[in-house]
Amino acid sequence: MTDAKKIREILERVLEKIQPSKEELKKISIEIDNFKRKVGKRIKQLKINADIFVGGSSAKKTMIKKGVYDVDVFIRFDKRHANISDLTKKILKDFKKIETKGSRNYFIINKGDFFFEVVPVVKTKNPAKAENVTDLSYSHVNYVKKKMNKEKILDEIKLAKAFCYANNCYGAESYVNGFSGYALELLVYHFGSFLNFIKAFEKIPEKTVVDIEKKFKSKSDVFIDLNESKLKSPVILIDPTHKRRNALAALSYETLEKFRKTCKEFLKKPSEKFFEKRKTDFEKAKKDSSRKNLEFAVIKIETGRQEGDIAGTKLLKFFNHLKMEVGKYFIMKESGFEYSGYKNATGFFSCKNKNEIIIRGPLVKQEKNAKAFKKAHKIIFAKAGRIYAREKIKFNLSQFLNEWKKKHSKKVEDMGVSEFKIS
Repeated sequence: MTDAKKIREILERVLEKIQPSKEELKKISIEIDNFKRKVGKRIKQLKINADIFVGGSSAKKTMIKKGVYDVDVFIRFDKRHANISDLTKKILKDFKKIETKGSRNYFIINKGDFFFEVVPVVKTKNPAKAENVTDLSYSHVNYVKKKMNKEKILDEIKLAKAFCYANNCYGAESYVNGFSGYALELLVYHFGSFLNFIKAFEKIPEKTVVDIEKKFKSKSDVFIDLNESKLKSPVILIDPTHKRRNALAALSYETLEKFRKTCKEFLKKPSEKFFEKRKTDFEKAKKDSSRKNLEFAVIKIETGRQEGDIAGTKLLKFFNHLKMEVGKYFIMKESGFEYSGYKNATGFFSCKNKNEIIIRGPLVKQEKNAKAFKKAHKIIFAKAGRIYAREKIKFNLSQFLNEWKKKHSKKVEDMGVSEFKIS
């Protein structure tokens, strides 16, 4: 069997698995219709100038099978209305909901095996004048529905979403820093298929510009016209509905590198396993560390912050800070972080002790400071007019983490971490 034929057969089997059943889609459709009717009635009663539209993958027919489905519902307010999050709360008075903080507060209504995310937005005819990125959602849905209306391309998009979701690269949230659903839809459409997309991204040069609608004459125009904050991602994807927006602004260099590696592995040895959600295997990581004579530690952290993007971001920020602190005394061979989706996360470090570190001291001519530095350290040497110290590392990874935790308890608290356990 040729590689191309093998991959095609794998993708066909995957597609069958990731398609939501007709029963699931029918149930969601009925619930959406009922919800829209009730909310529409309430909007009318309150005499609010607003309408409802369904967005996300359910509207664009790019939904993939999950344990729990999310349906994005947007309430579009006329621009004359202020405090639209408060108005949305009033509209949803009779629904059991969770208010979630964001650039504008939005609401989650749990329906068991799926939930509604109700987001307030402002109607805008000109996307360039949108006050908030969520106000562009209406334009995004319309663009995708217009351009991606063939079953073949929709199936290719589903494959891309399943692939990214399984490999923890799906989502623009700060604790993922990956591909949003909209970005994946645009990229698969641009490259023509899932396979073309991952082949392109396996070797994509950094700072590549993807401009589907040719909004700019040249790459240099993009770097002149876009705000600097929009150009920090390794790949720039011009939003076809708003030329000054980078639809891949959330993508980090770290996530891109992880994604490239996964693409390469799949193309080299294709398997359905690449489309199955994989959790970090802490036991395997521990065994691998032991086999390689490396030091290993697992940390469990919790936060009191709101679950979702806020909690996930706080926990990841703390983990990365701790990783940097560990890196001062240990050579980091491997690390892993897994956010639960609630208020806790687990991470691990697999390291090699540096045995000794070099501490940078003051200039030789700064006599008072140089004297104090020499007194504090045993092994001293000078280089290029500056004093340095050589310090032996006499502690292991576990001892370092426990000592750091004791010494920096206030910092742990300030970073929003309420619980920090080491094992």
